[in-house]
Amino acid sequence: MHRTPTHLPAAFEPLATPRRSLIVKTLVVALFVTTGCSRSESSGANATGDPVRDLQRSAVETGRCSVVHWGTNPDDYTQWQNHTNRIVPVFAFGTKGQGDGIDLASYAGKRSVYRDEAGLRKLYGRLPPATLNPDAGYFDQTAITEIQEAALEAGKKQIILVVFDGLDWHGLRASSIYRTGKSYDEGRGAGHFLQEYDADGTTQFGEMVTSPFGEAPRLNVDTQAIAVPTATGGYDVSQAGPHAWSTPTEPNYIKGLGSSTRHTYTDSAASATSMHSGIKTFNGSINVAADGRDVKPFGRLAQEKGYSAGVVTSVPVSHATPACAYANNVLRGDYQDITRDMLGLPSVRHPDQPLEGLDVLIGAGHGCDVSSDSSQGANFVAGNKFLTRKDLEAIDHQRGGKYLVSQRTAGRSGRDNLLADAVAAGNEKLRLFGYYGTRDQHLPYRTADGDYTPTVGKERTAEIYSPADIEENPTLADMTEAALIALSARDKPFWLLVEAGDVDWASHDNNVDNMIGAIESGDDAVRTITKWVEENSSWQDAVMIVTSDHGHYFVVRDLAAFGVLSGK
Repeated sequence: MHRTPTHLPAAFEPLATPRRSLIVKTLVVALFVTTGCSRSESSGANATGDPVRDLQRSAVETGRCSVVHWGTNPDDYTQWQNHTNRIVPVFAFGTKGQGDGIDLASYAGKRSVYRDEAGLRKLYGRLPPATLNPDAGYFDQTAITEIQEAALEAGKKQIILVVFDGLDWHGLRASSIYRTGKSYDEGRGAGHFLQEYDADGTTQFGEMVTSPFGEAPRLNVDTQAIAVPTATGGYDVSQAGPHAWSTPTEPNYIKGLGSSTRHTYTDSAASATSMHSGIKTFNGSINVAADGRDVKPFGRLAQEKGYSAGVVTSVPVSHATPACAYANNVLRGDYQDITRDMLGLPSVRHPDQPLEGLDVLIGAGHGCDVSSDSSQGANFVAGNKFLTRKDLEAIDHQRGGKYLVSQRTAGRSGRDNLLADAVAAGNEKLRLFGYYGTRDQHLPYRTADGDYTPTVGKERTAEIYSPADIEENPTLADMTEAALIALSARDKPFWLLVEAGDVDWASHDNNVDNMIGAIESGDDAVRTITKWVEENSSWQDAVMIVTSDHGHYFVVRDLAAFGVLSGK
């Protein structure tokens, strides 16, 4: 049942940023001509007046762009579609001066694990070649778990982790340039809310390594057995550089290639396990260590300490990053079983003693039906790829379950629907499960200019949204708002993960227009969180980490030309 709230908390006035207007930003096409991405495309009949969209389409269709590209070959726009071993940026709020374990100084510089041979052996299970660095300023992504654990022990009332999946420093800079017309060469940068917000003087900036224990091993999703994975992780500063903005001396190294020392780049599952459980593991693992044992992620630890726990994502609810907040599985693709863990139902990993389940889970996956999926094993049920009908019915409070279920509903505003259900869940002391999305498995890309009209990427197909796809889905900021309403109504301290997951999806498709739009969506979610903290808590009681799980290989070749696209 969908309910209309009598009121929404004052903290949640509509954001001033563009959302659903479908207004195309007016820019002069002549600005785009300077980019050198197919002059005929930019100024001809196919030009749209949206310079980033036109750049993206021209680059894919011609295979080349003089302004930006993906990978090591500047003459091949879509040369690399995967992750890299780039260092990624970390933005912290409510951490500066908050004591050992919370302050980023606890992990960076002289206290970096990458300066400590014994620490590296403990972290990786060995001393990775060319990884010990006596001058390391960066830390490891396992520090994200340690910061949260320290915040928990310190009694912080709100602990929040925001993950821009697949975002590296270079992608964030490109988005900032588009927003402001101004560039920068190092450090925190400016242009986005998350870069400029100071959290009453408690914000900090850092950099972290994301390499895993090693590649994915042979495994059996039905028995959950794994072969011993090969340890191939590490970070060679002499090849990759000391900073998130460094240009590699060996360009292929961060792709896991090269002629000298090679180190594996992470996938989202291994990296999220590191950020949630504090260990290095193999690619594909959902909180399963390299020796096959389960590890307990922070979301469950927080619940054991009396906190409520919530997860929000713009991609399917049981994709790797949200999954690692709570579940255990040897294979990230075992979606239905992972969702069972997250909702407190019996699963292949926890058949007899189901996990407690998240207090709030909101994400995409609605409407994604498949008839088969070999990666999910023998217990896969045809239908929704991520959540079976039986499991959905089992959690519904109207059928005796613990959750108020909020779903995409024909003809109804996704924002209004979800926020009404969040208020109702709080009033009735129920858990909240929100299930939204499109047939493309995620929330609609807003694109760089905010008009929700994606163009082609590497796959040479463009997602097309109906008016209903836009109207019936909330934004990531709306989902975050709903989670804060539902969690704060439980009269407990809480932990929350928010994932801007489609930054990664856009980058895999080599689509700069979608990437910038996804970054903007994540930035809006960060703004929503800070507004809530300012009006309901303080940065003495709240800690928020904003970071990424890994980078891609996006390169801006011509900063000045890219800046022209902003029209500023």
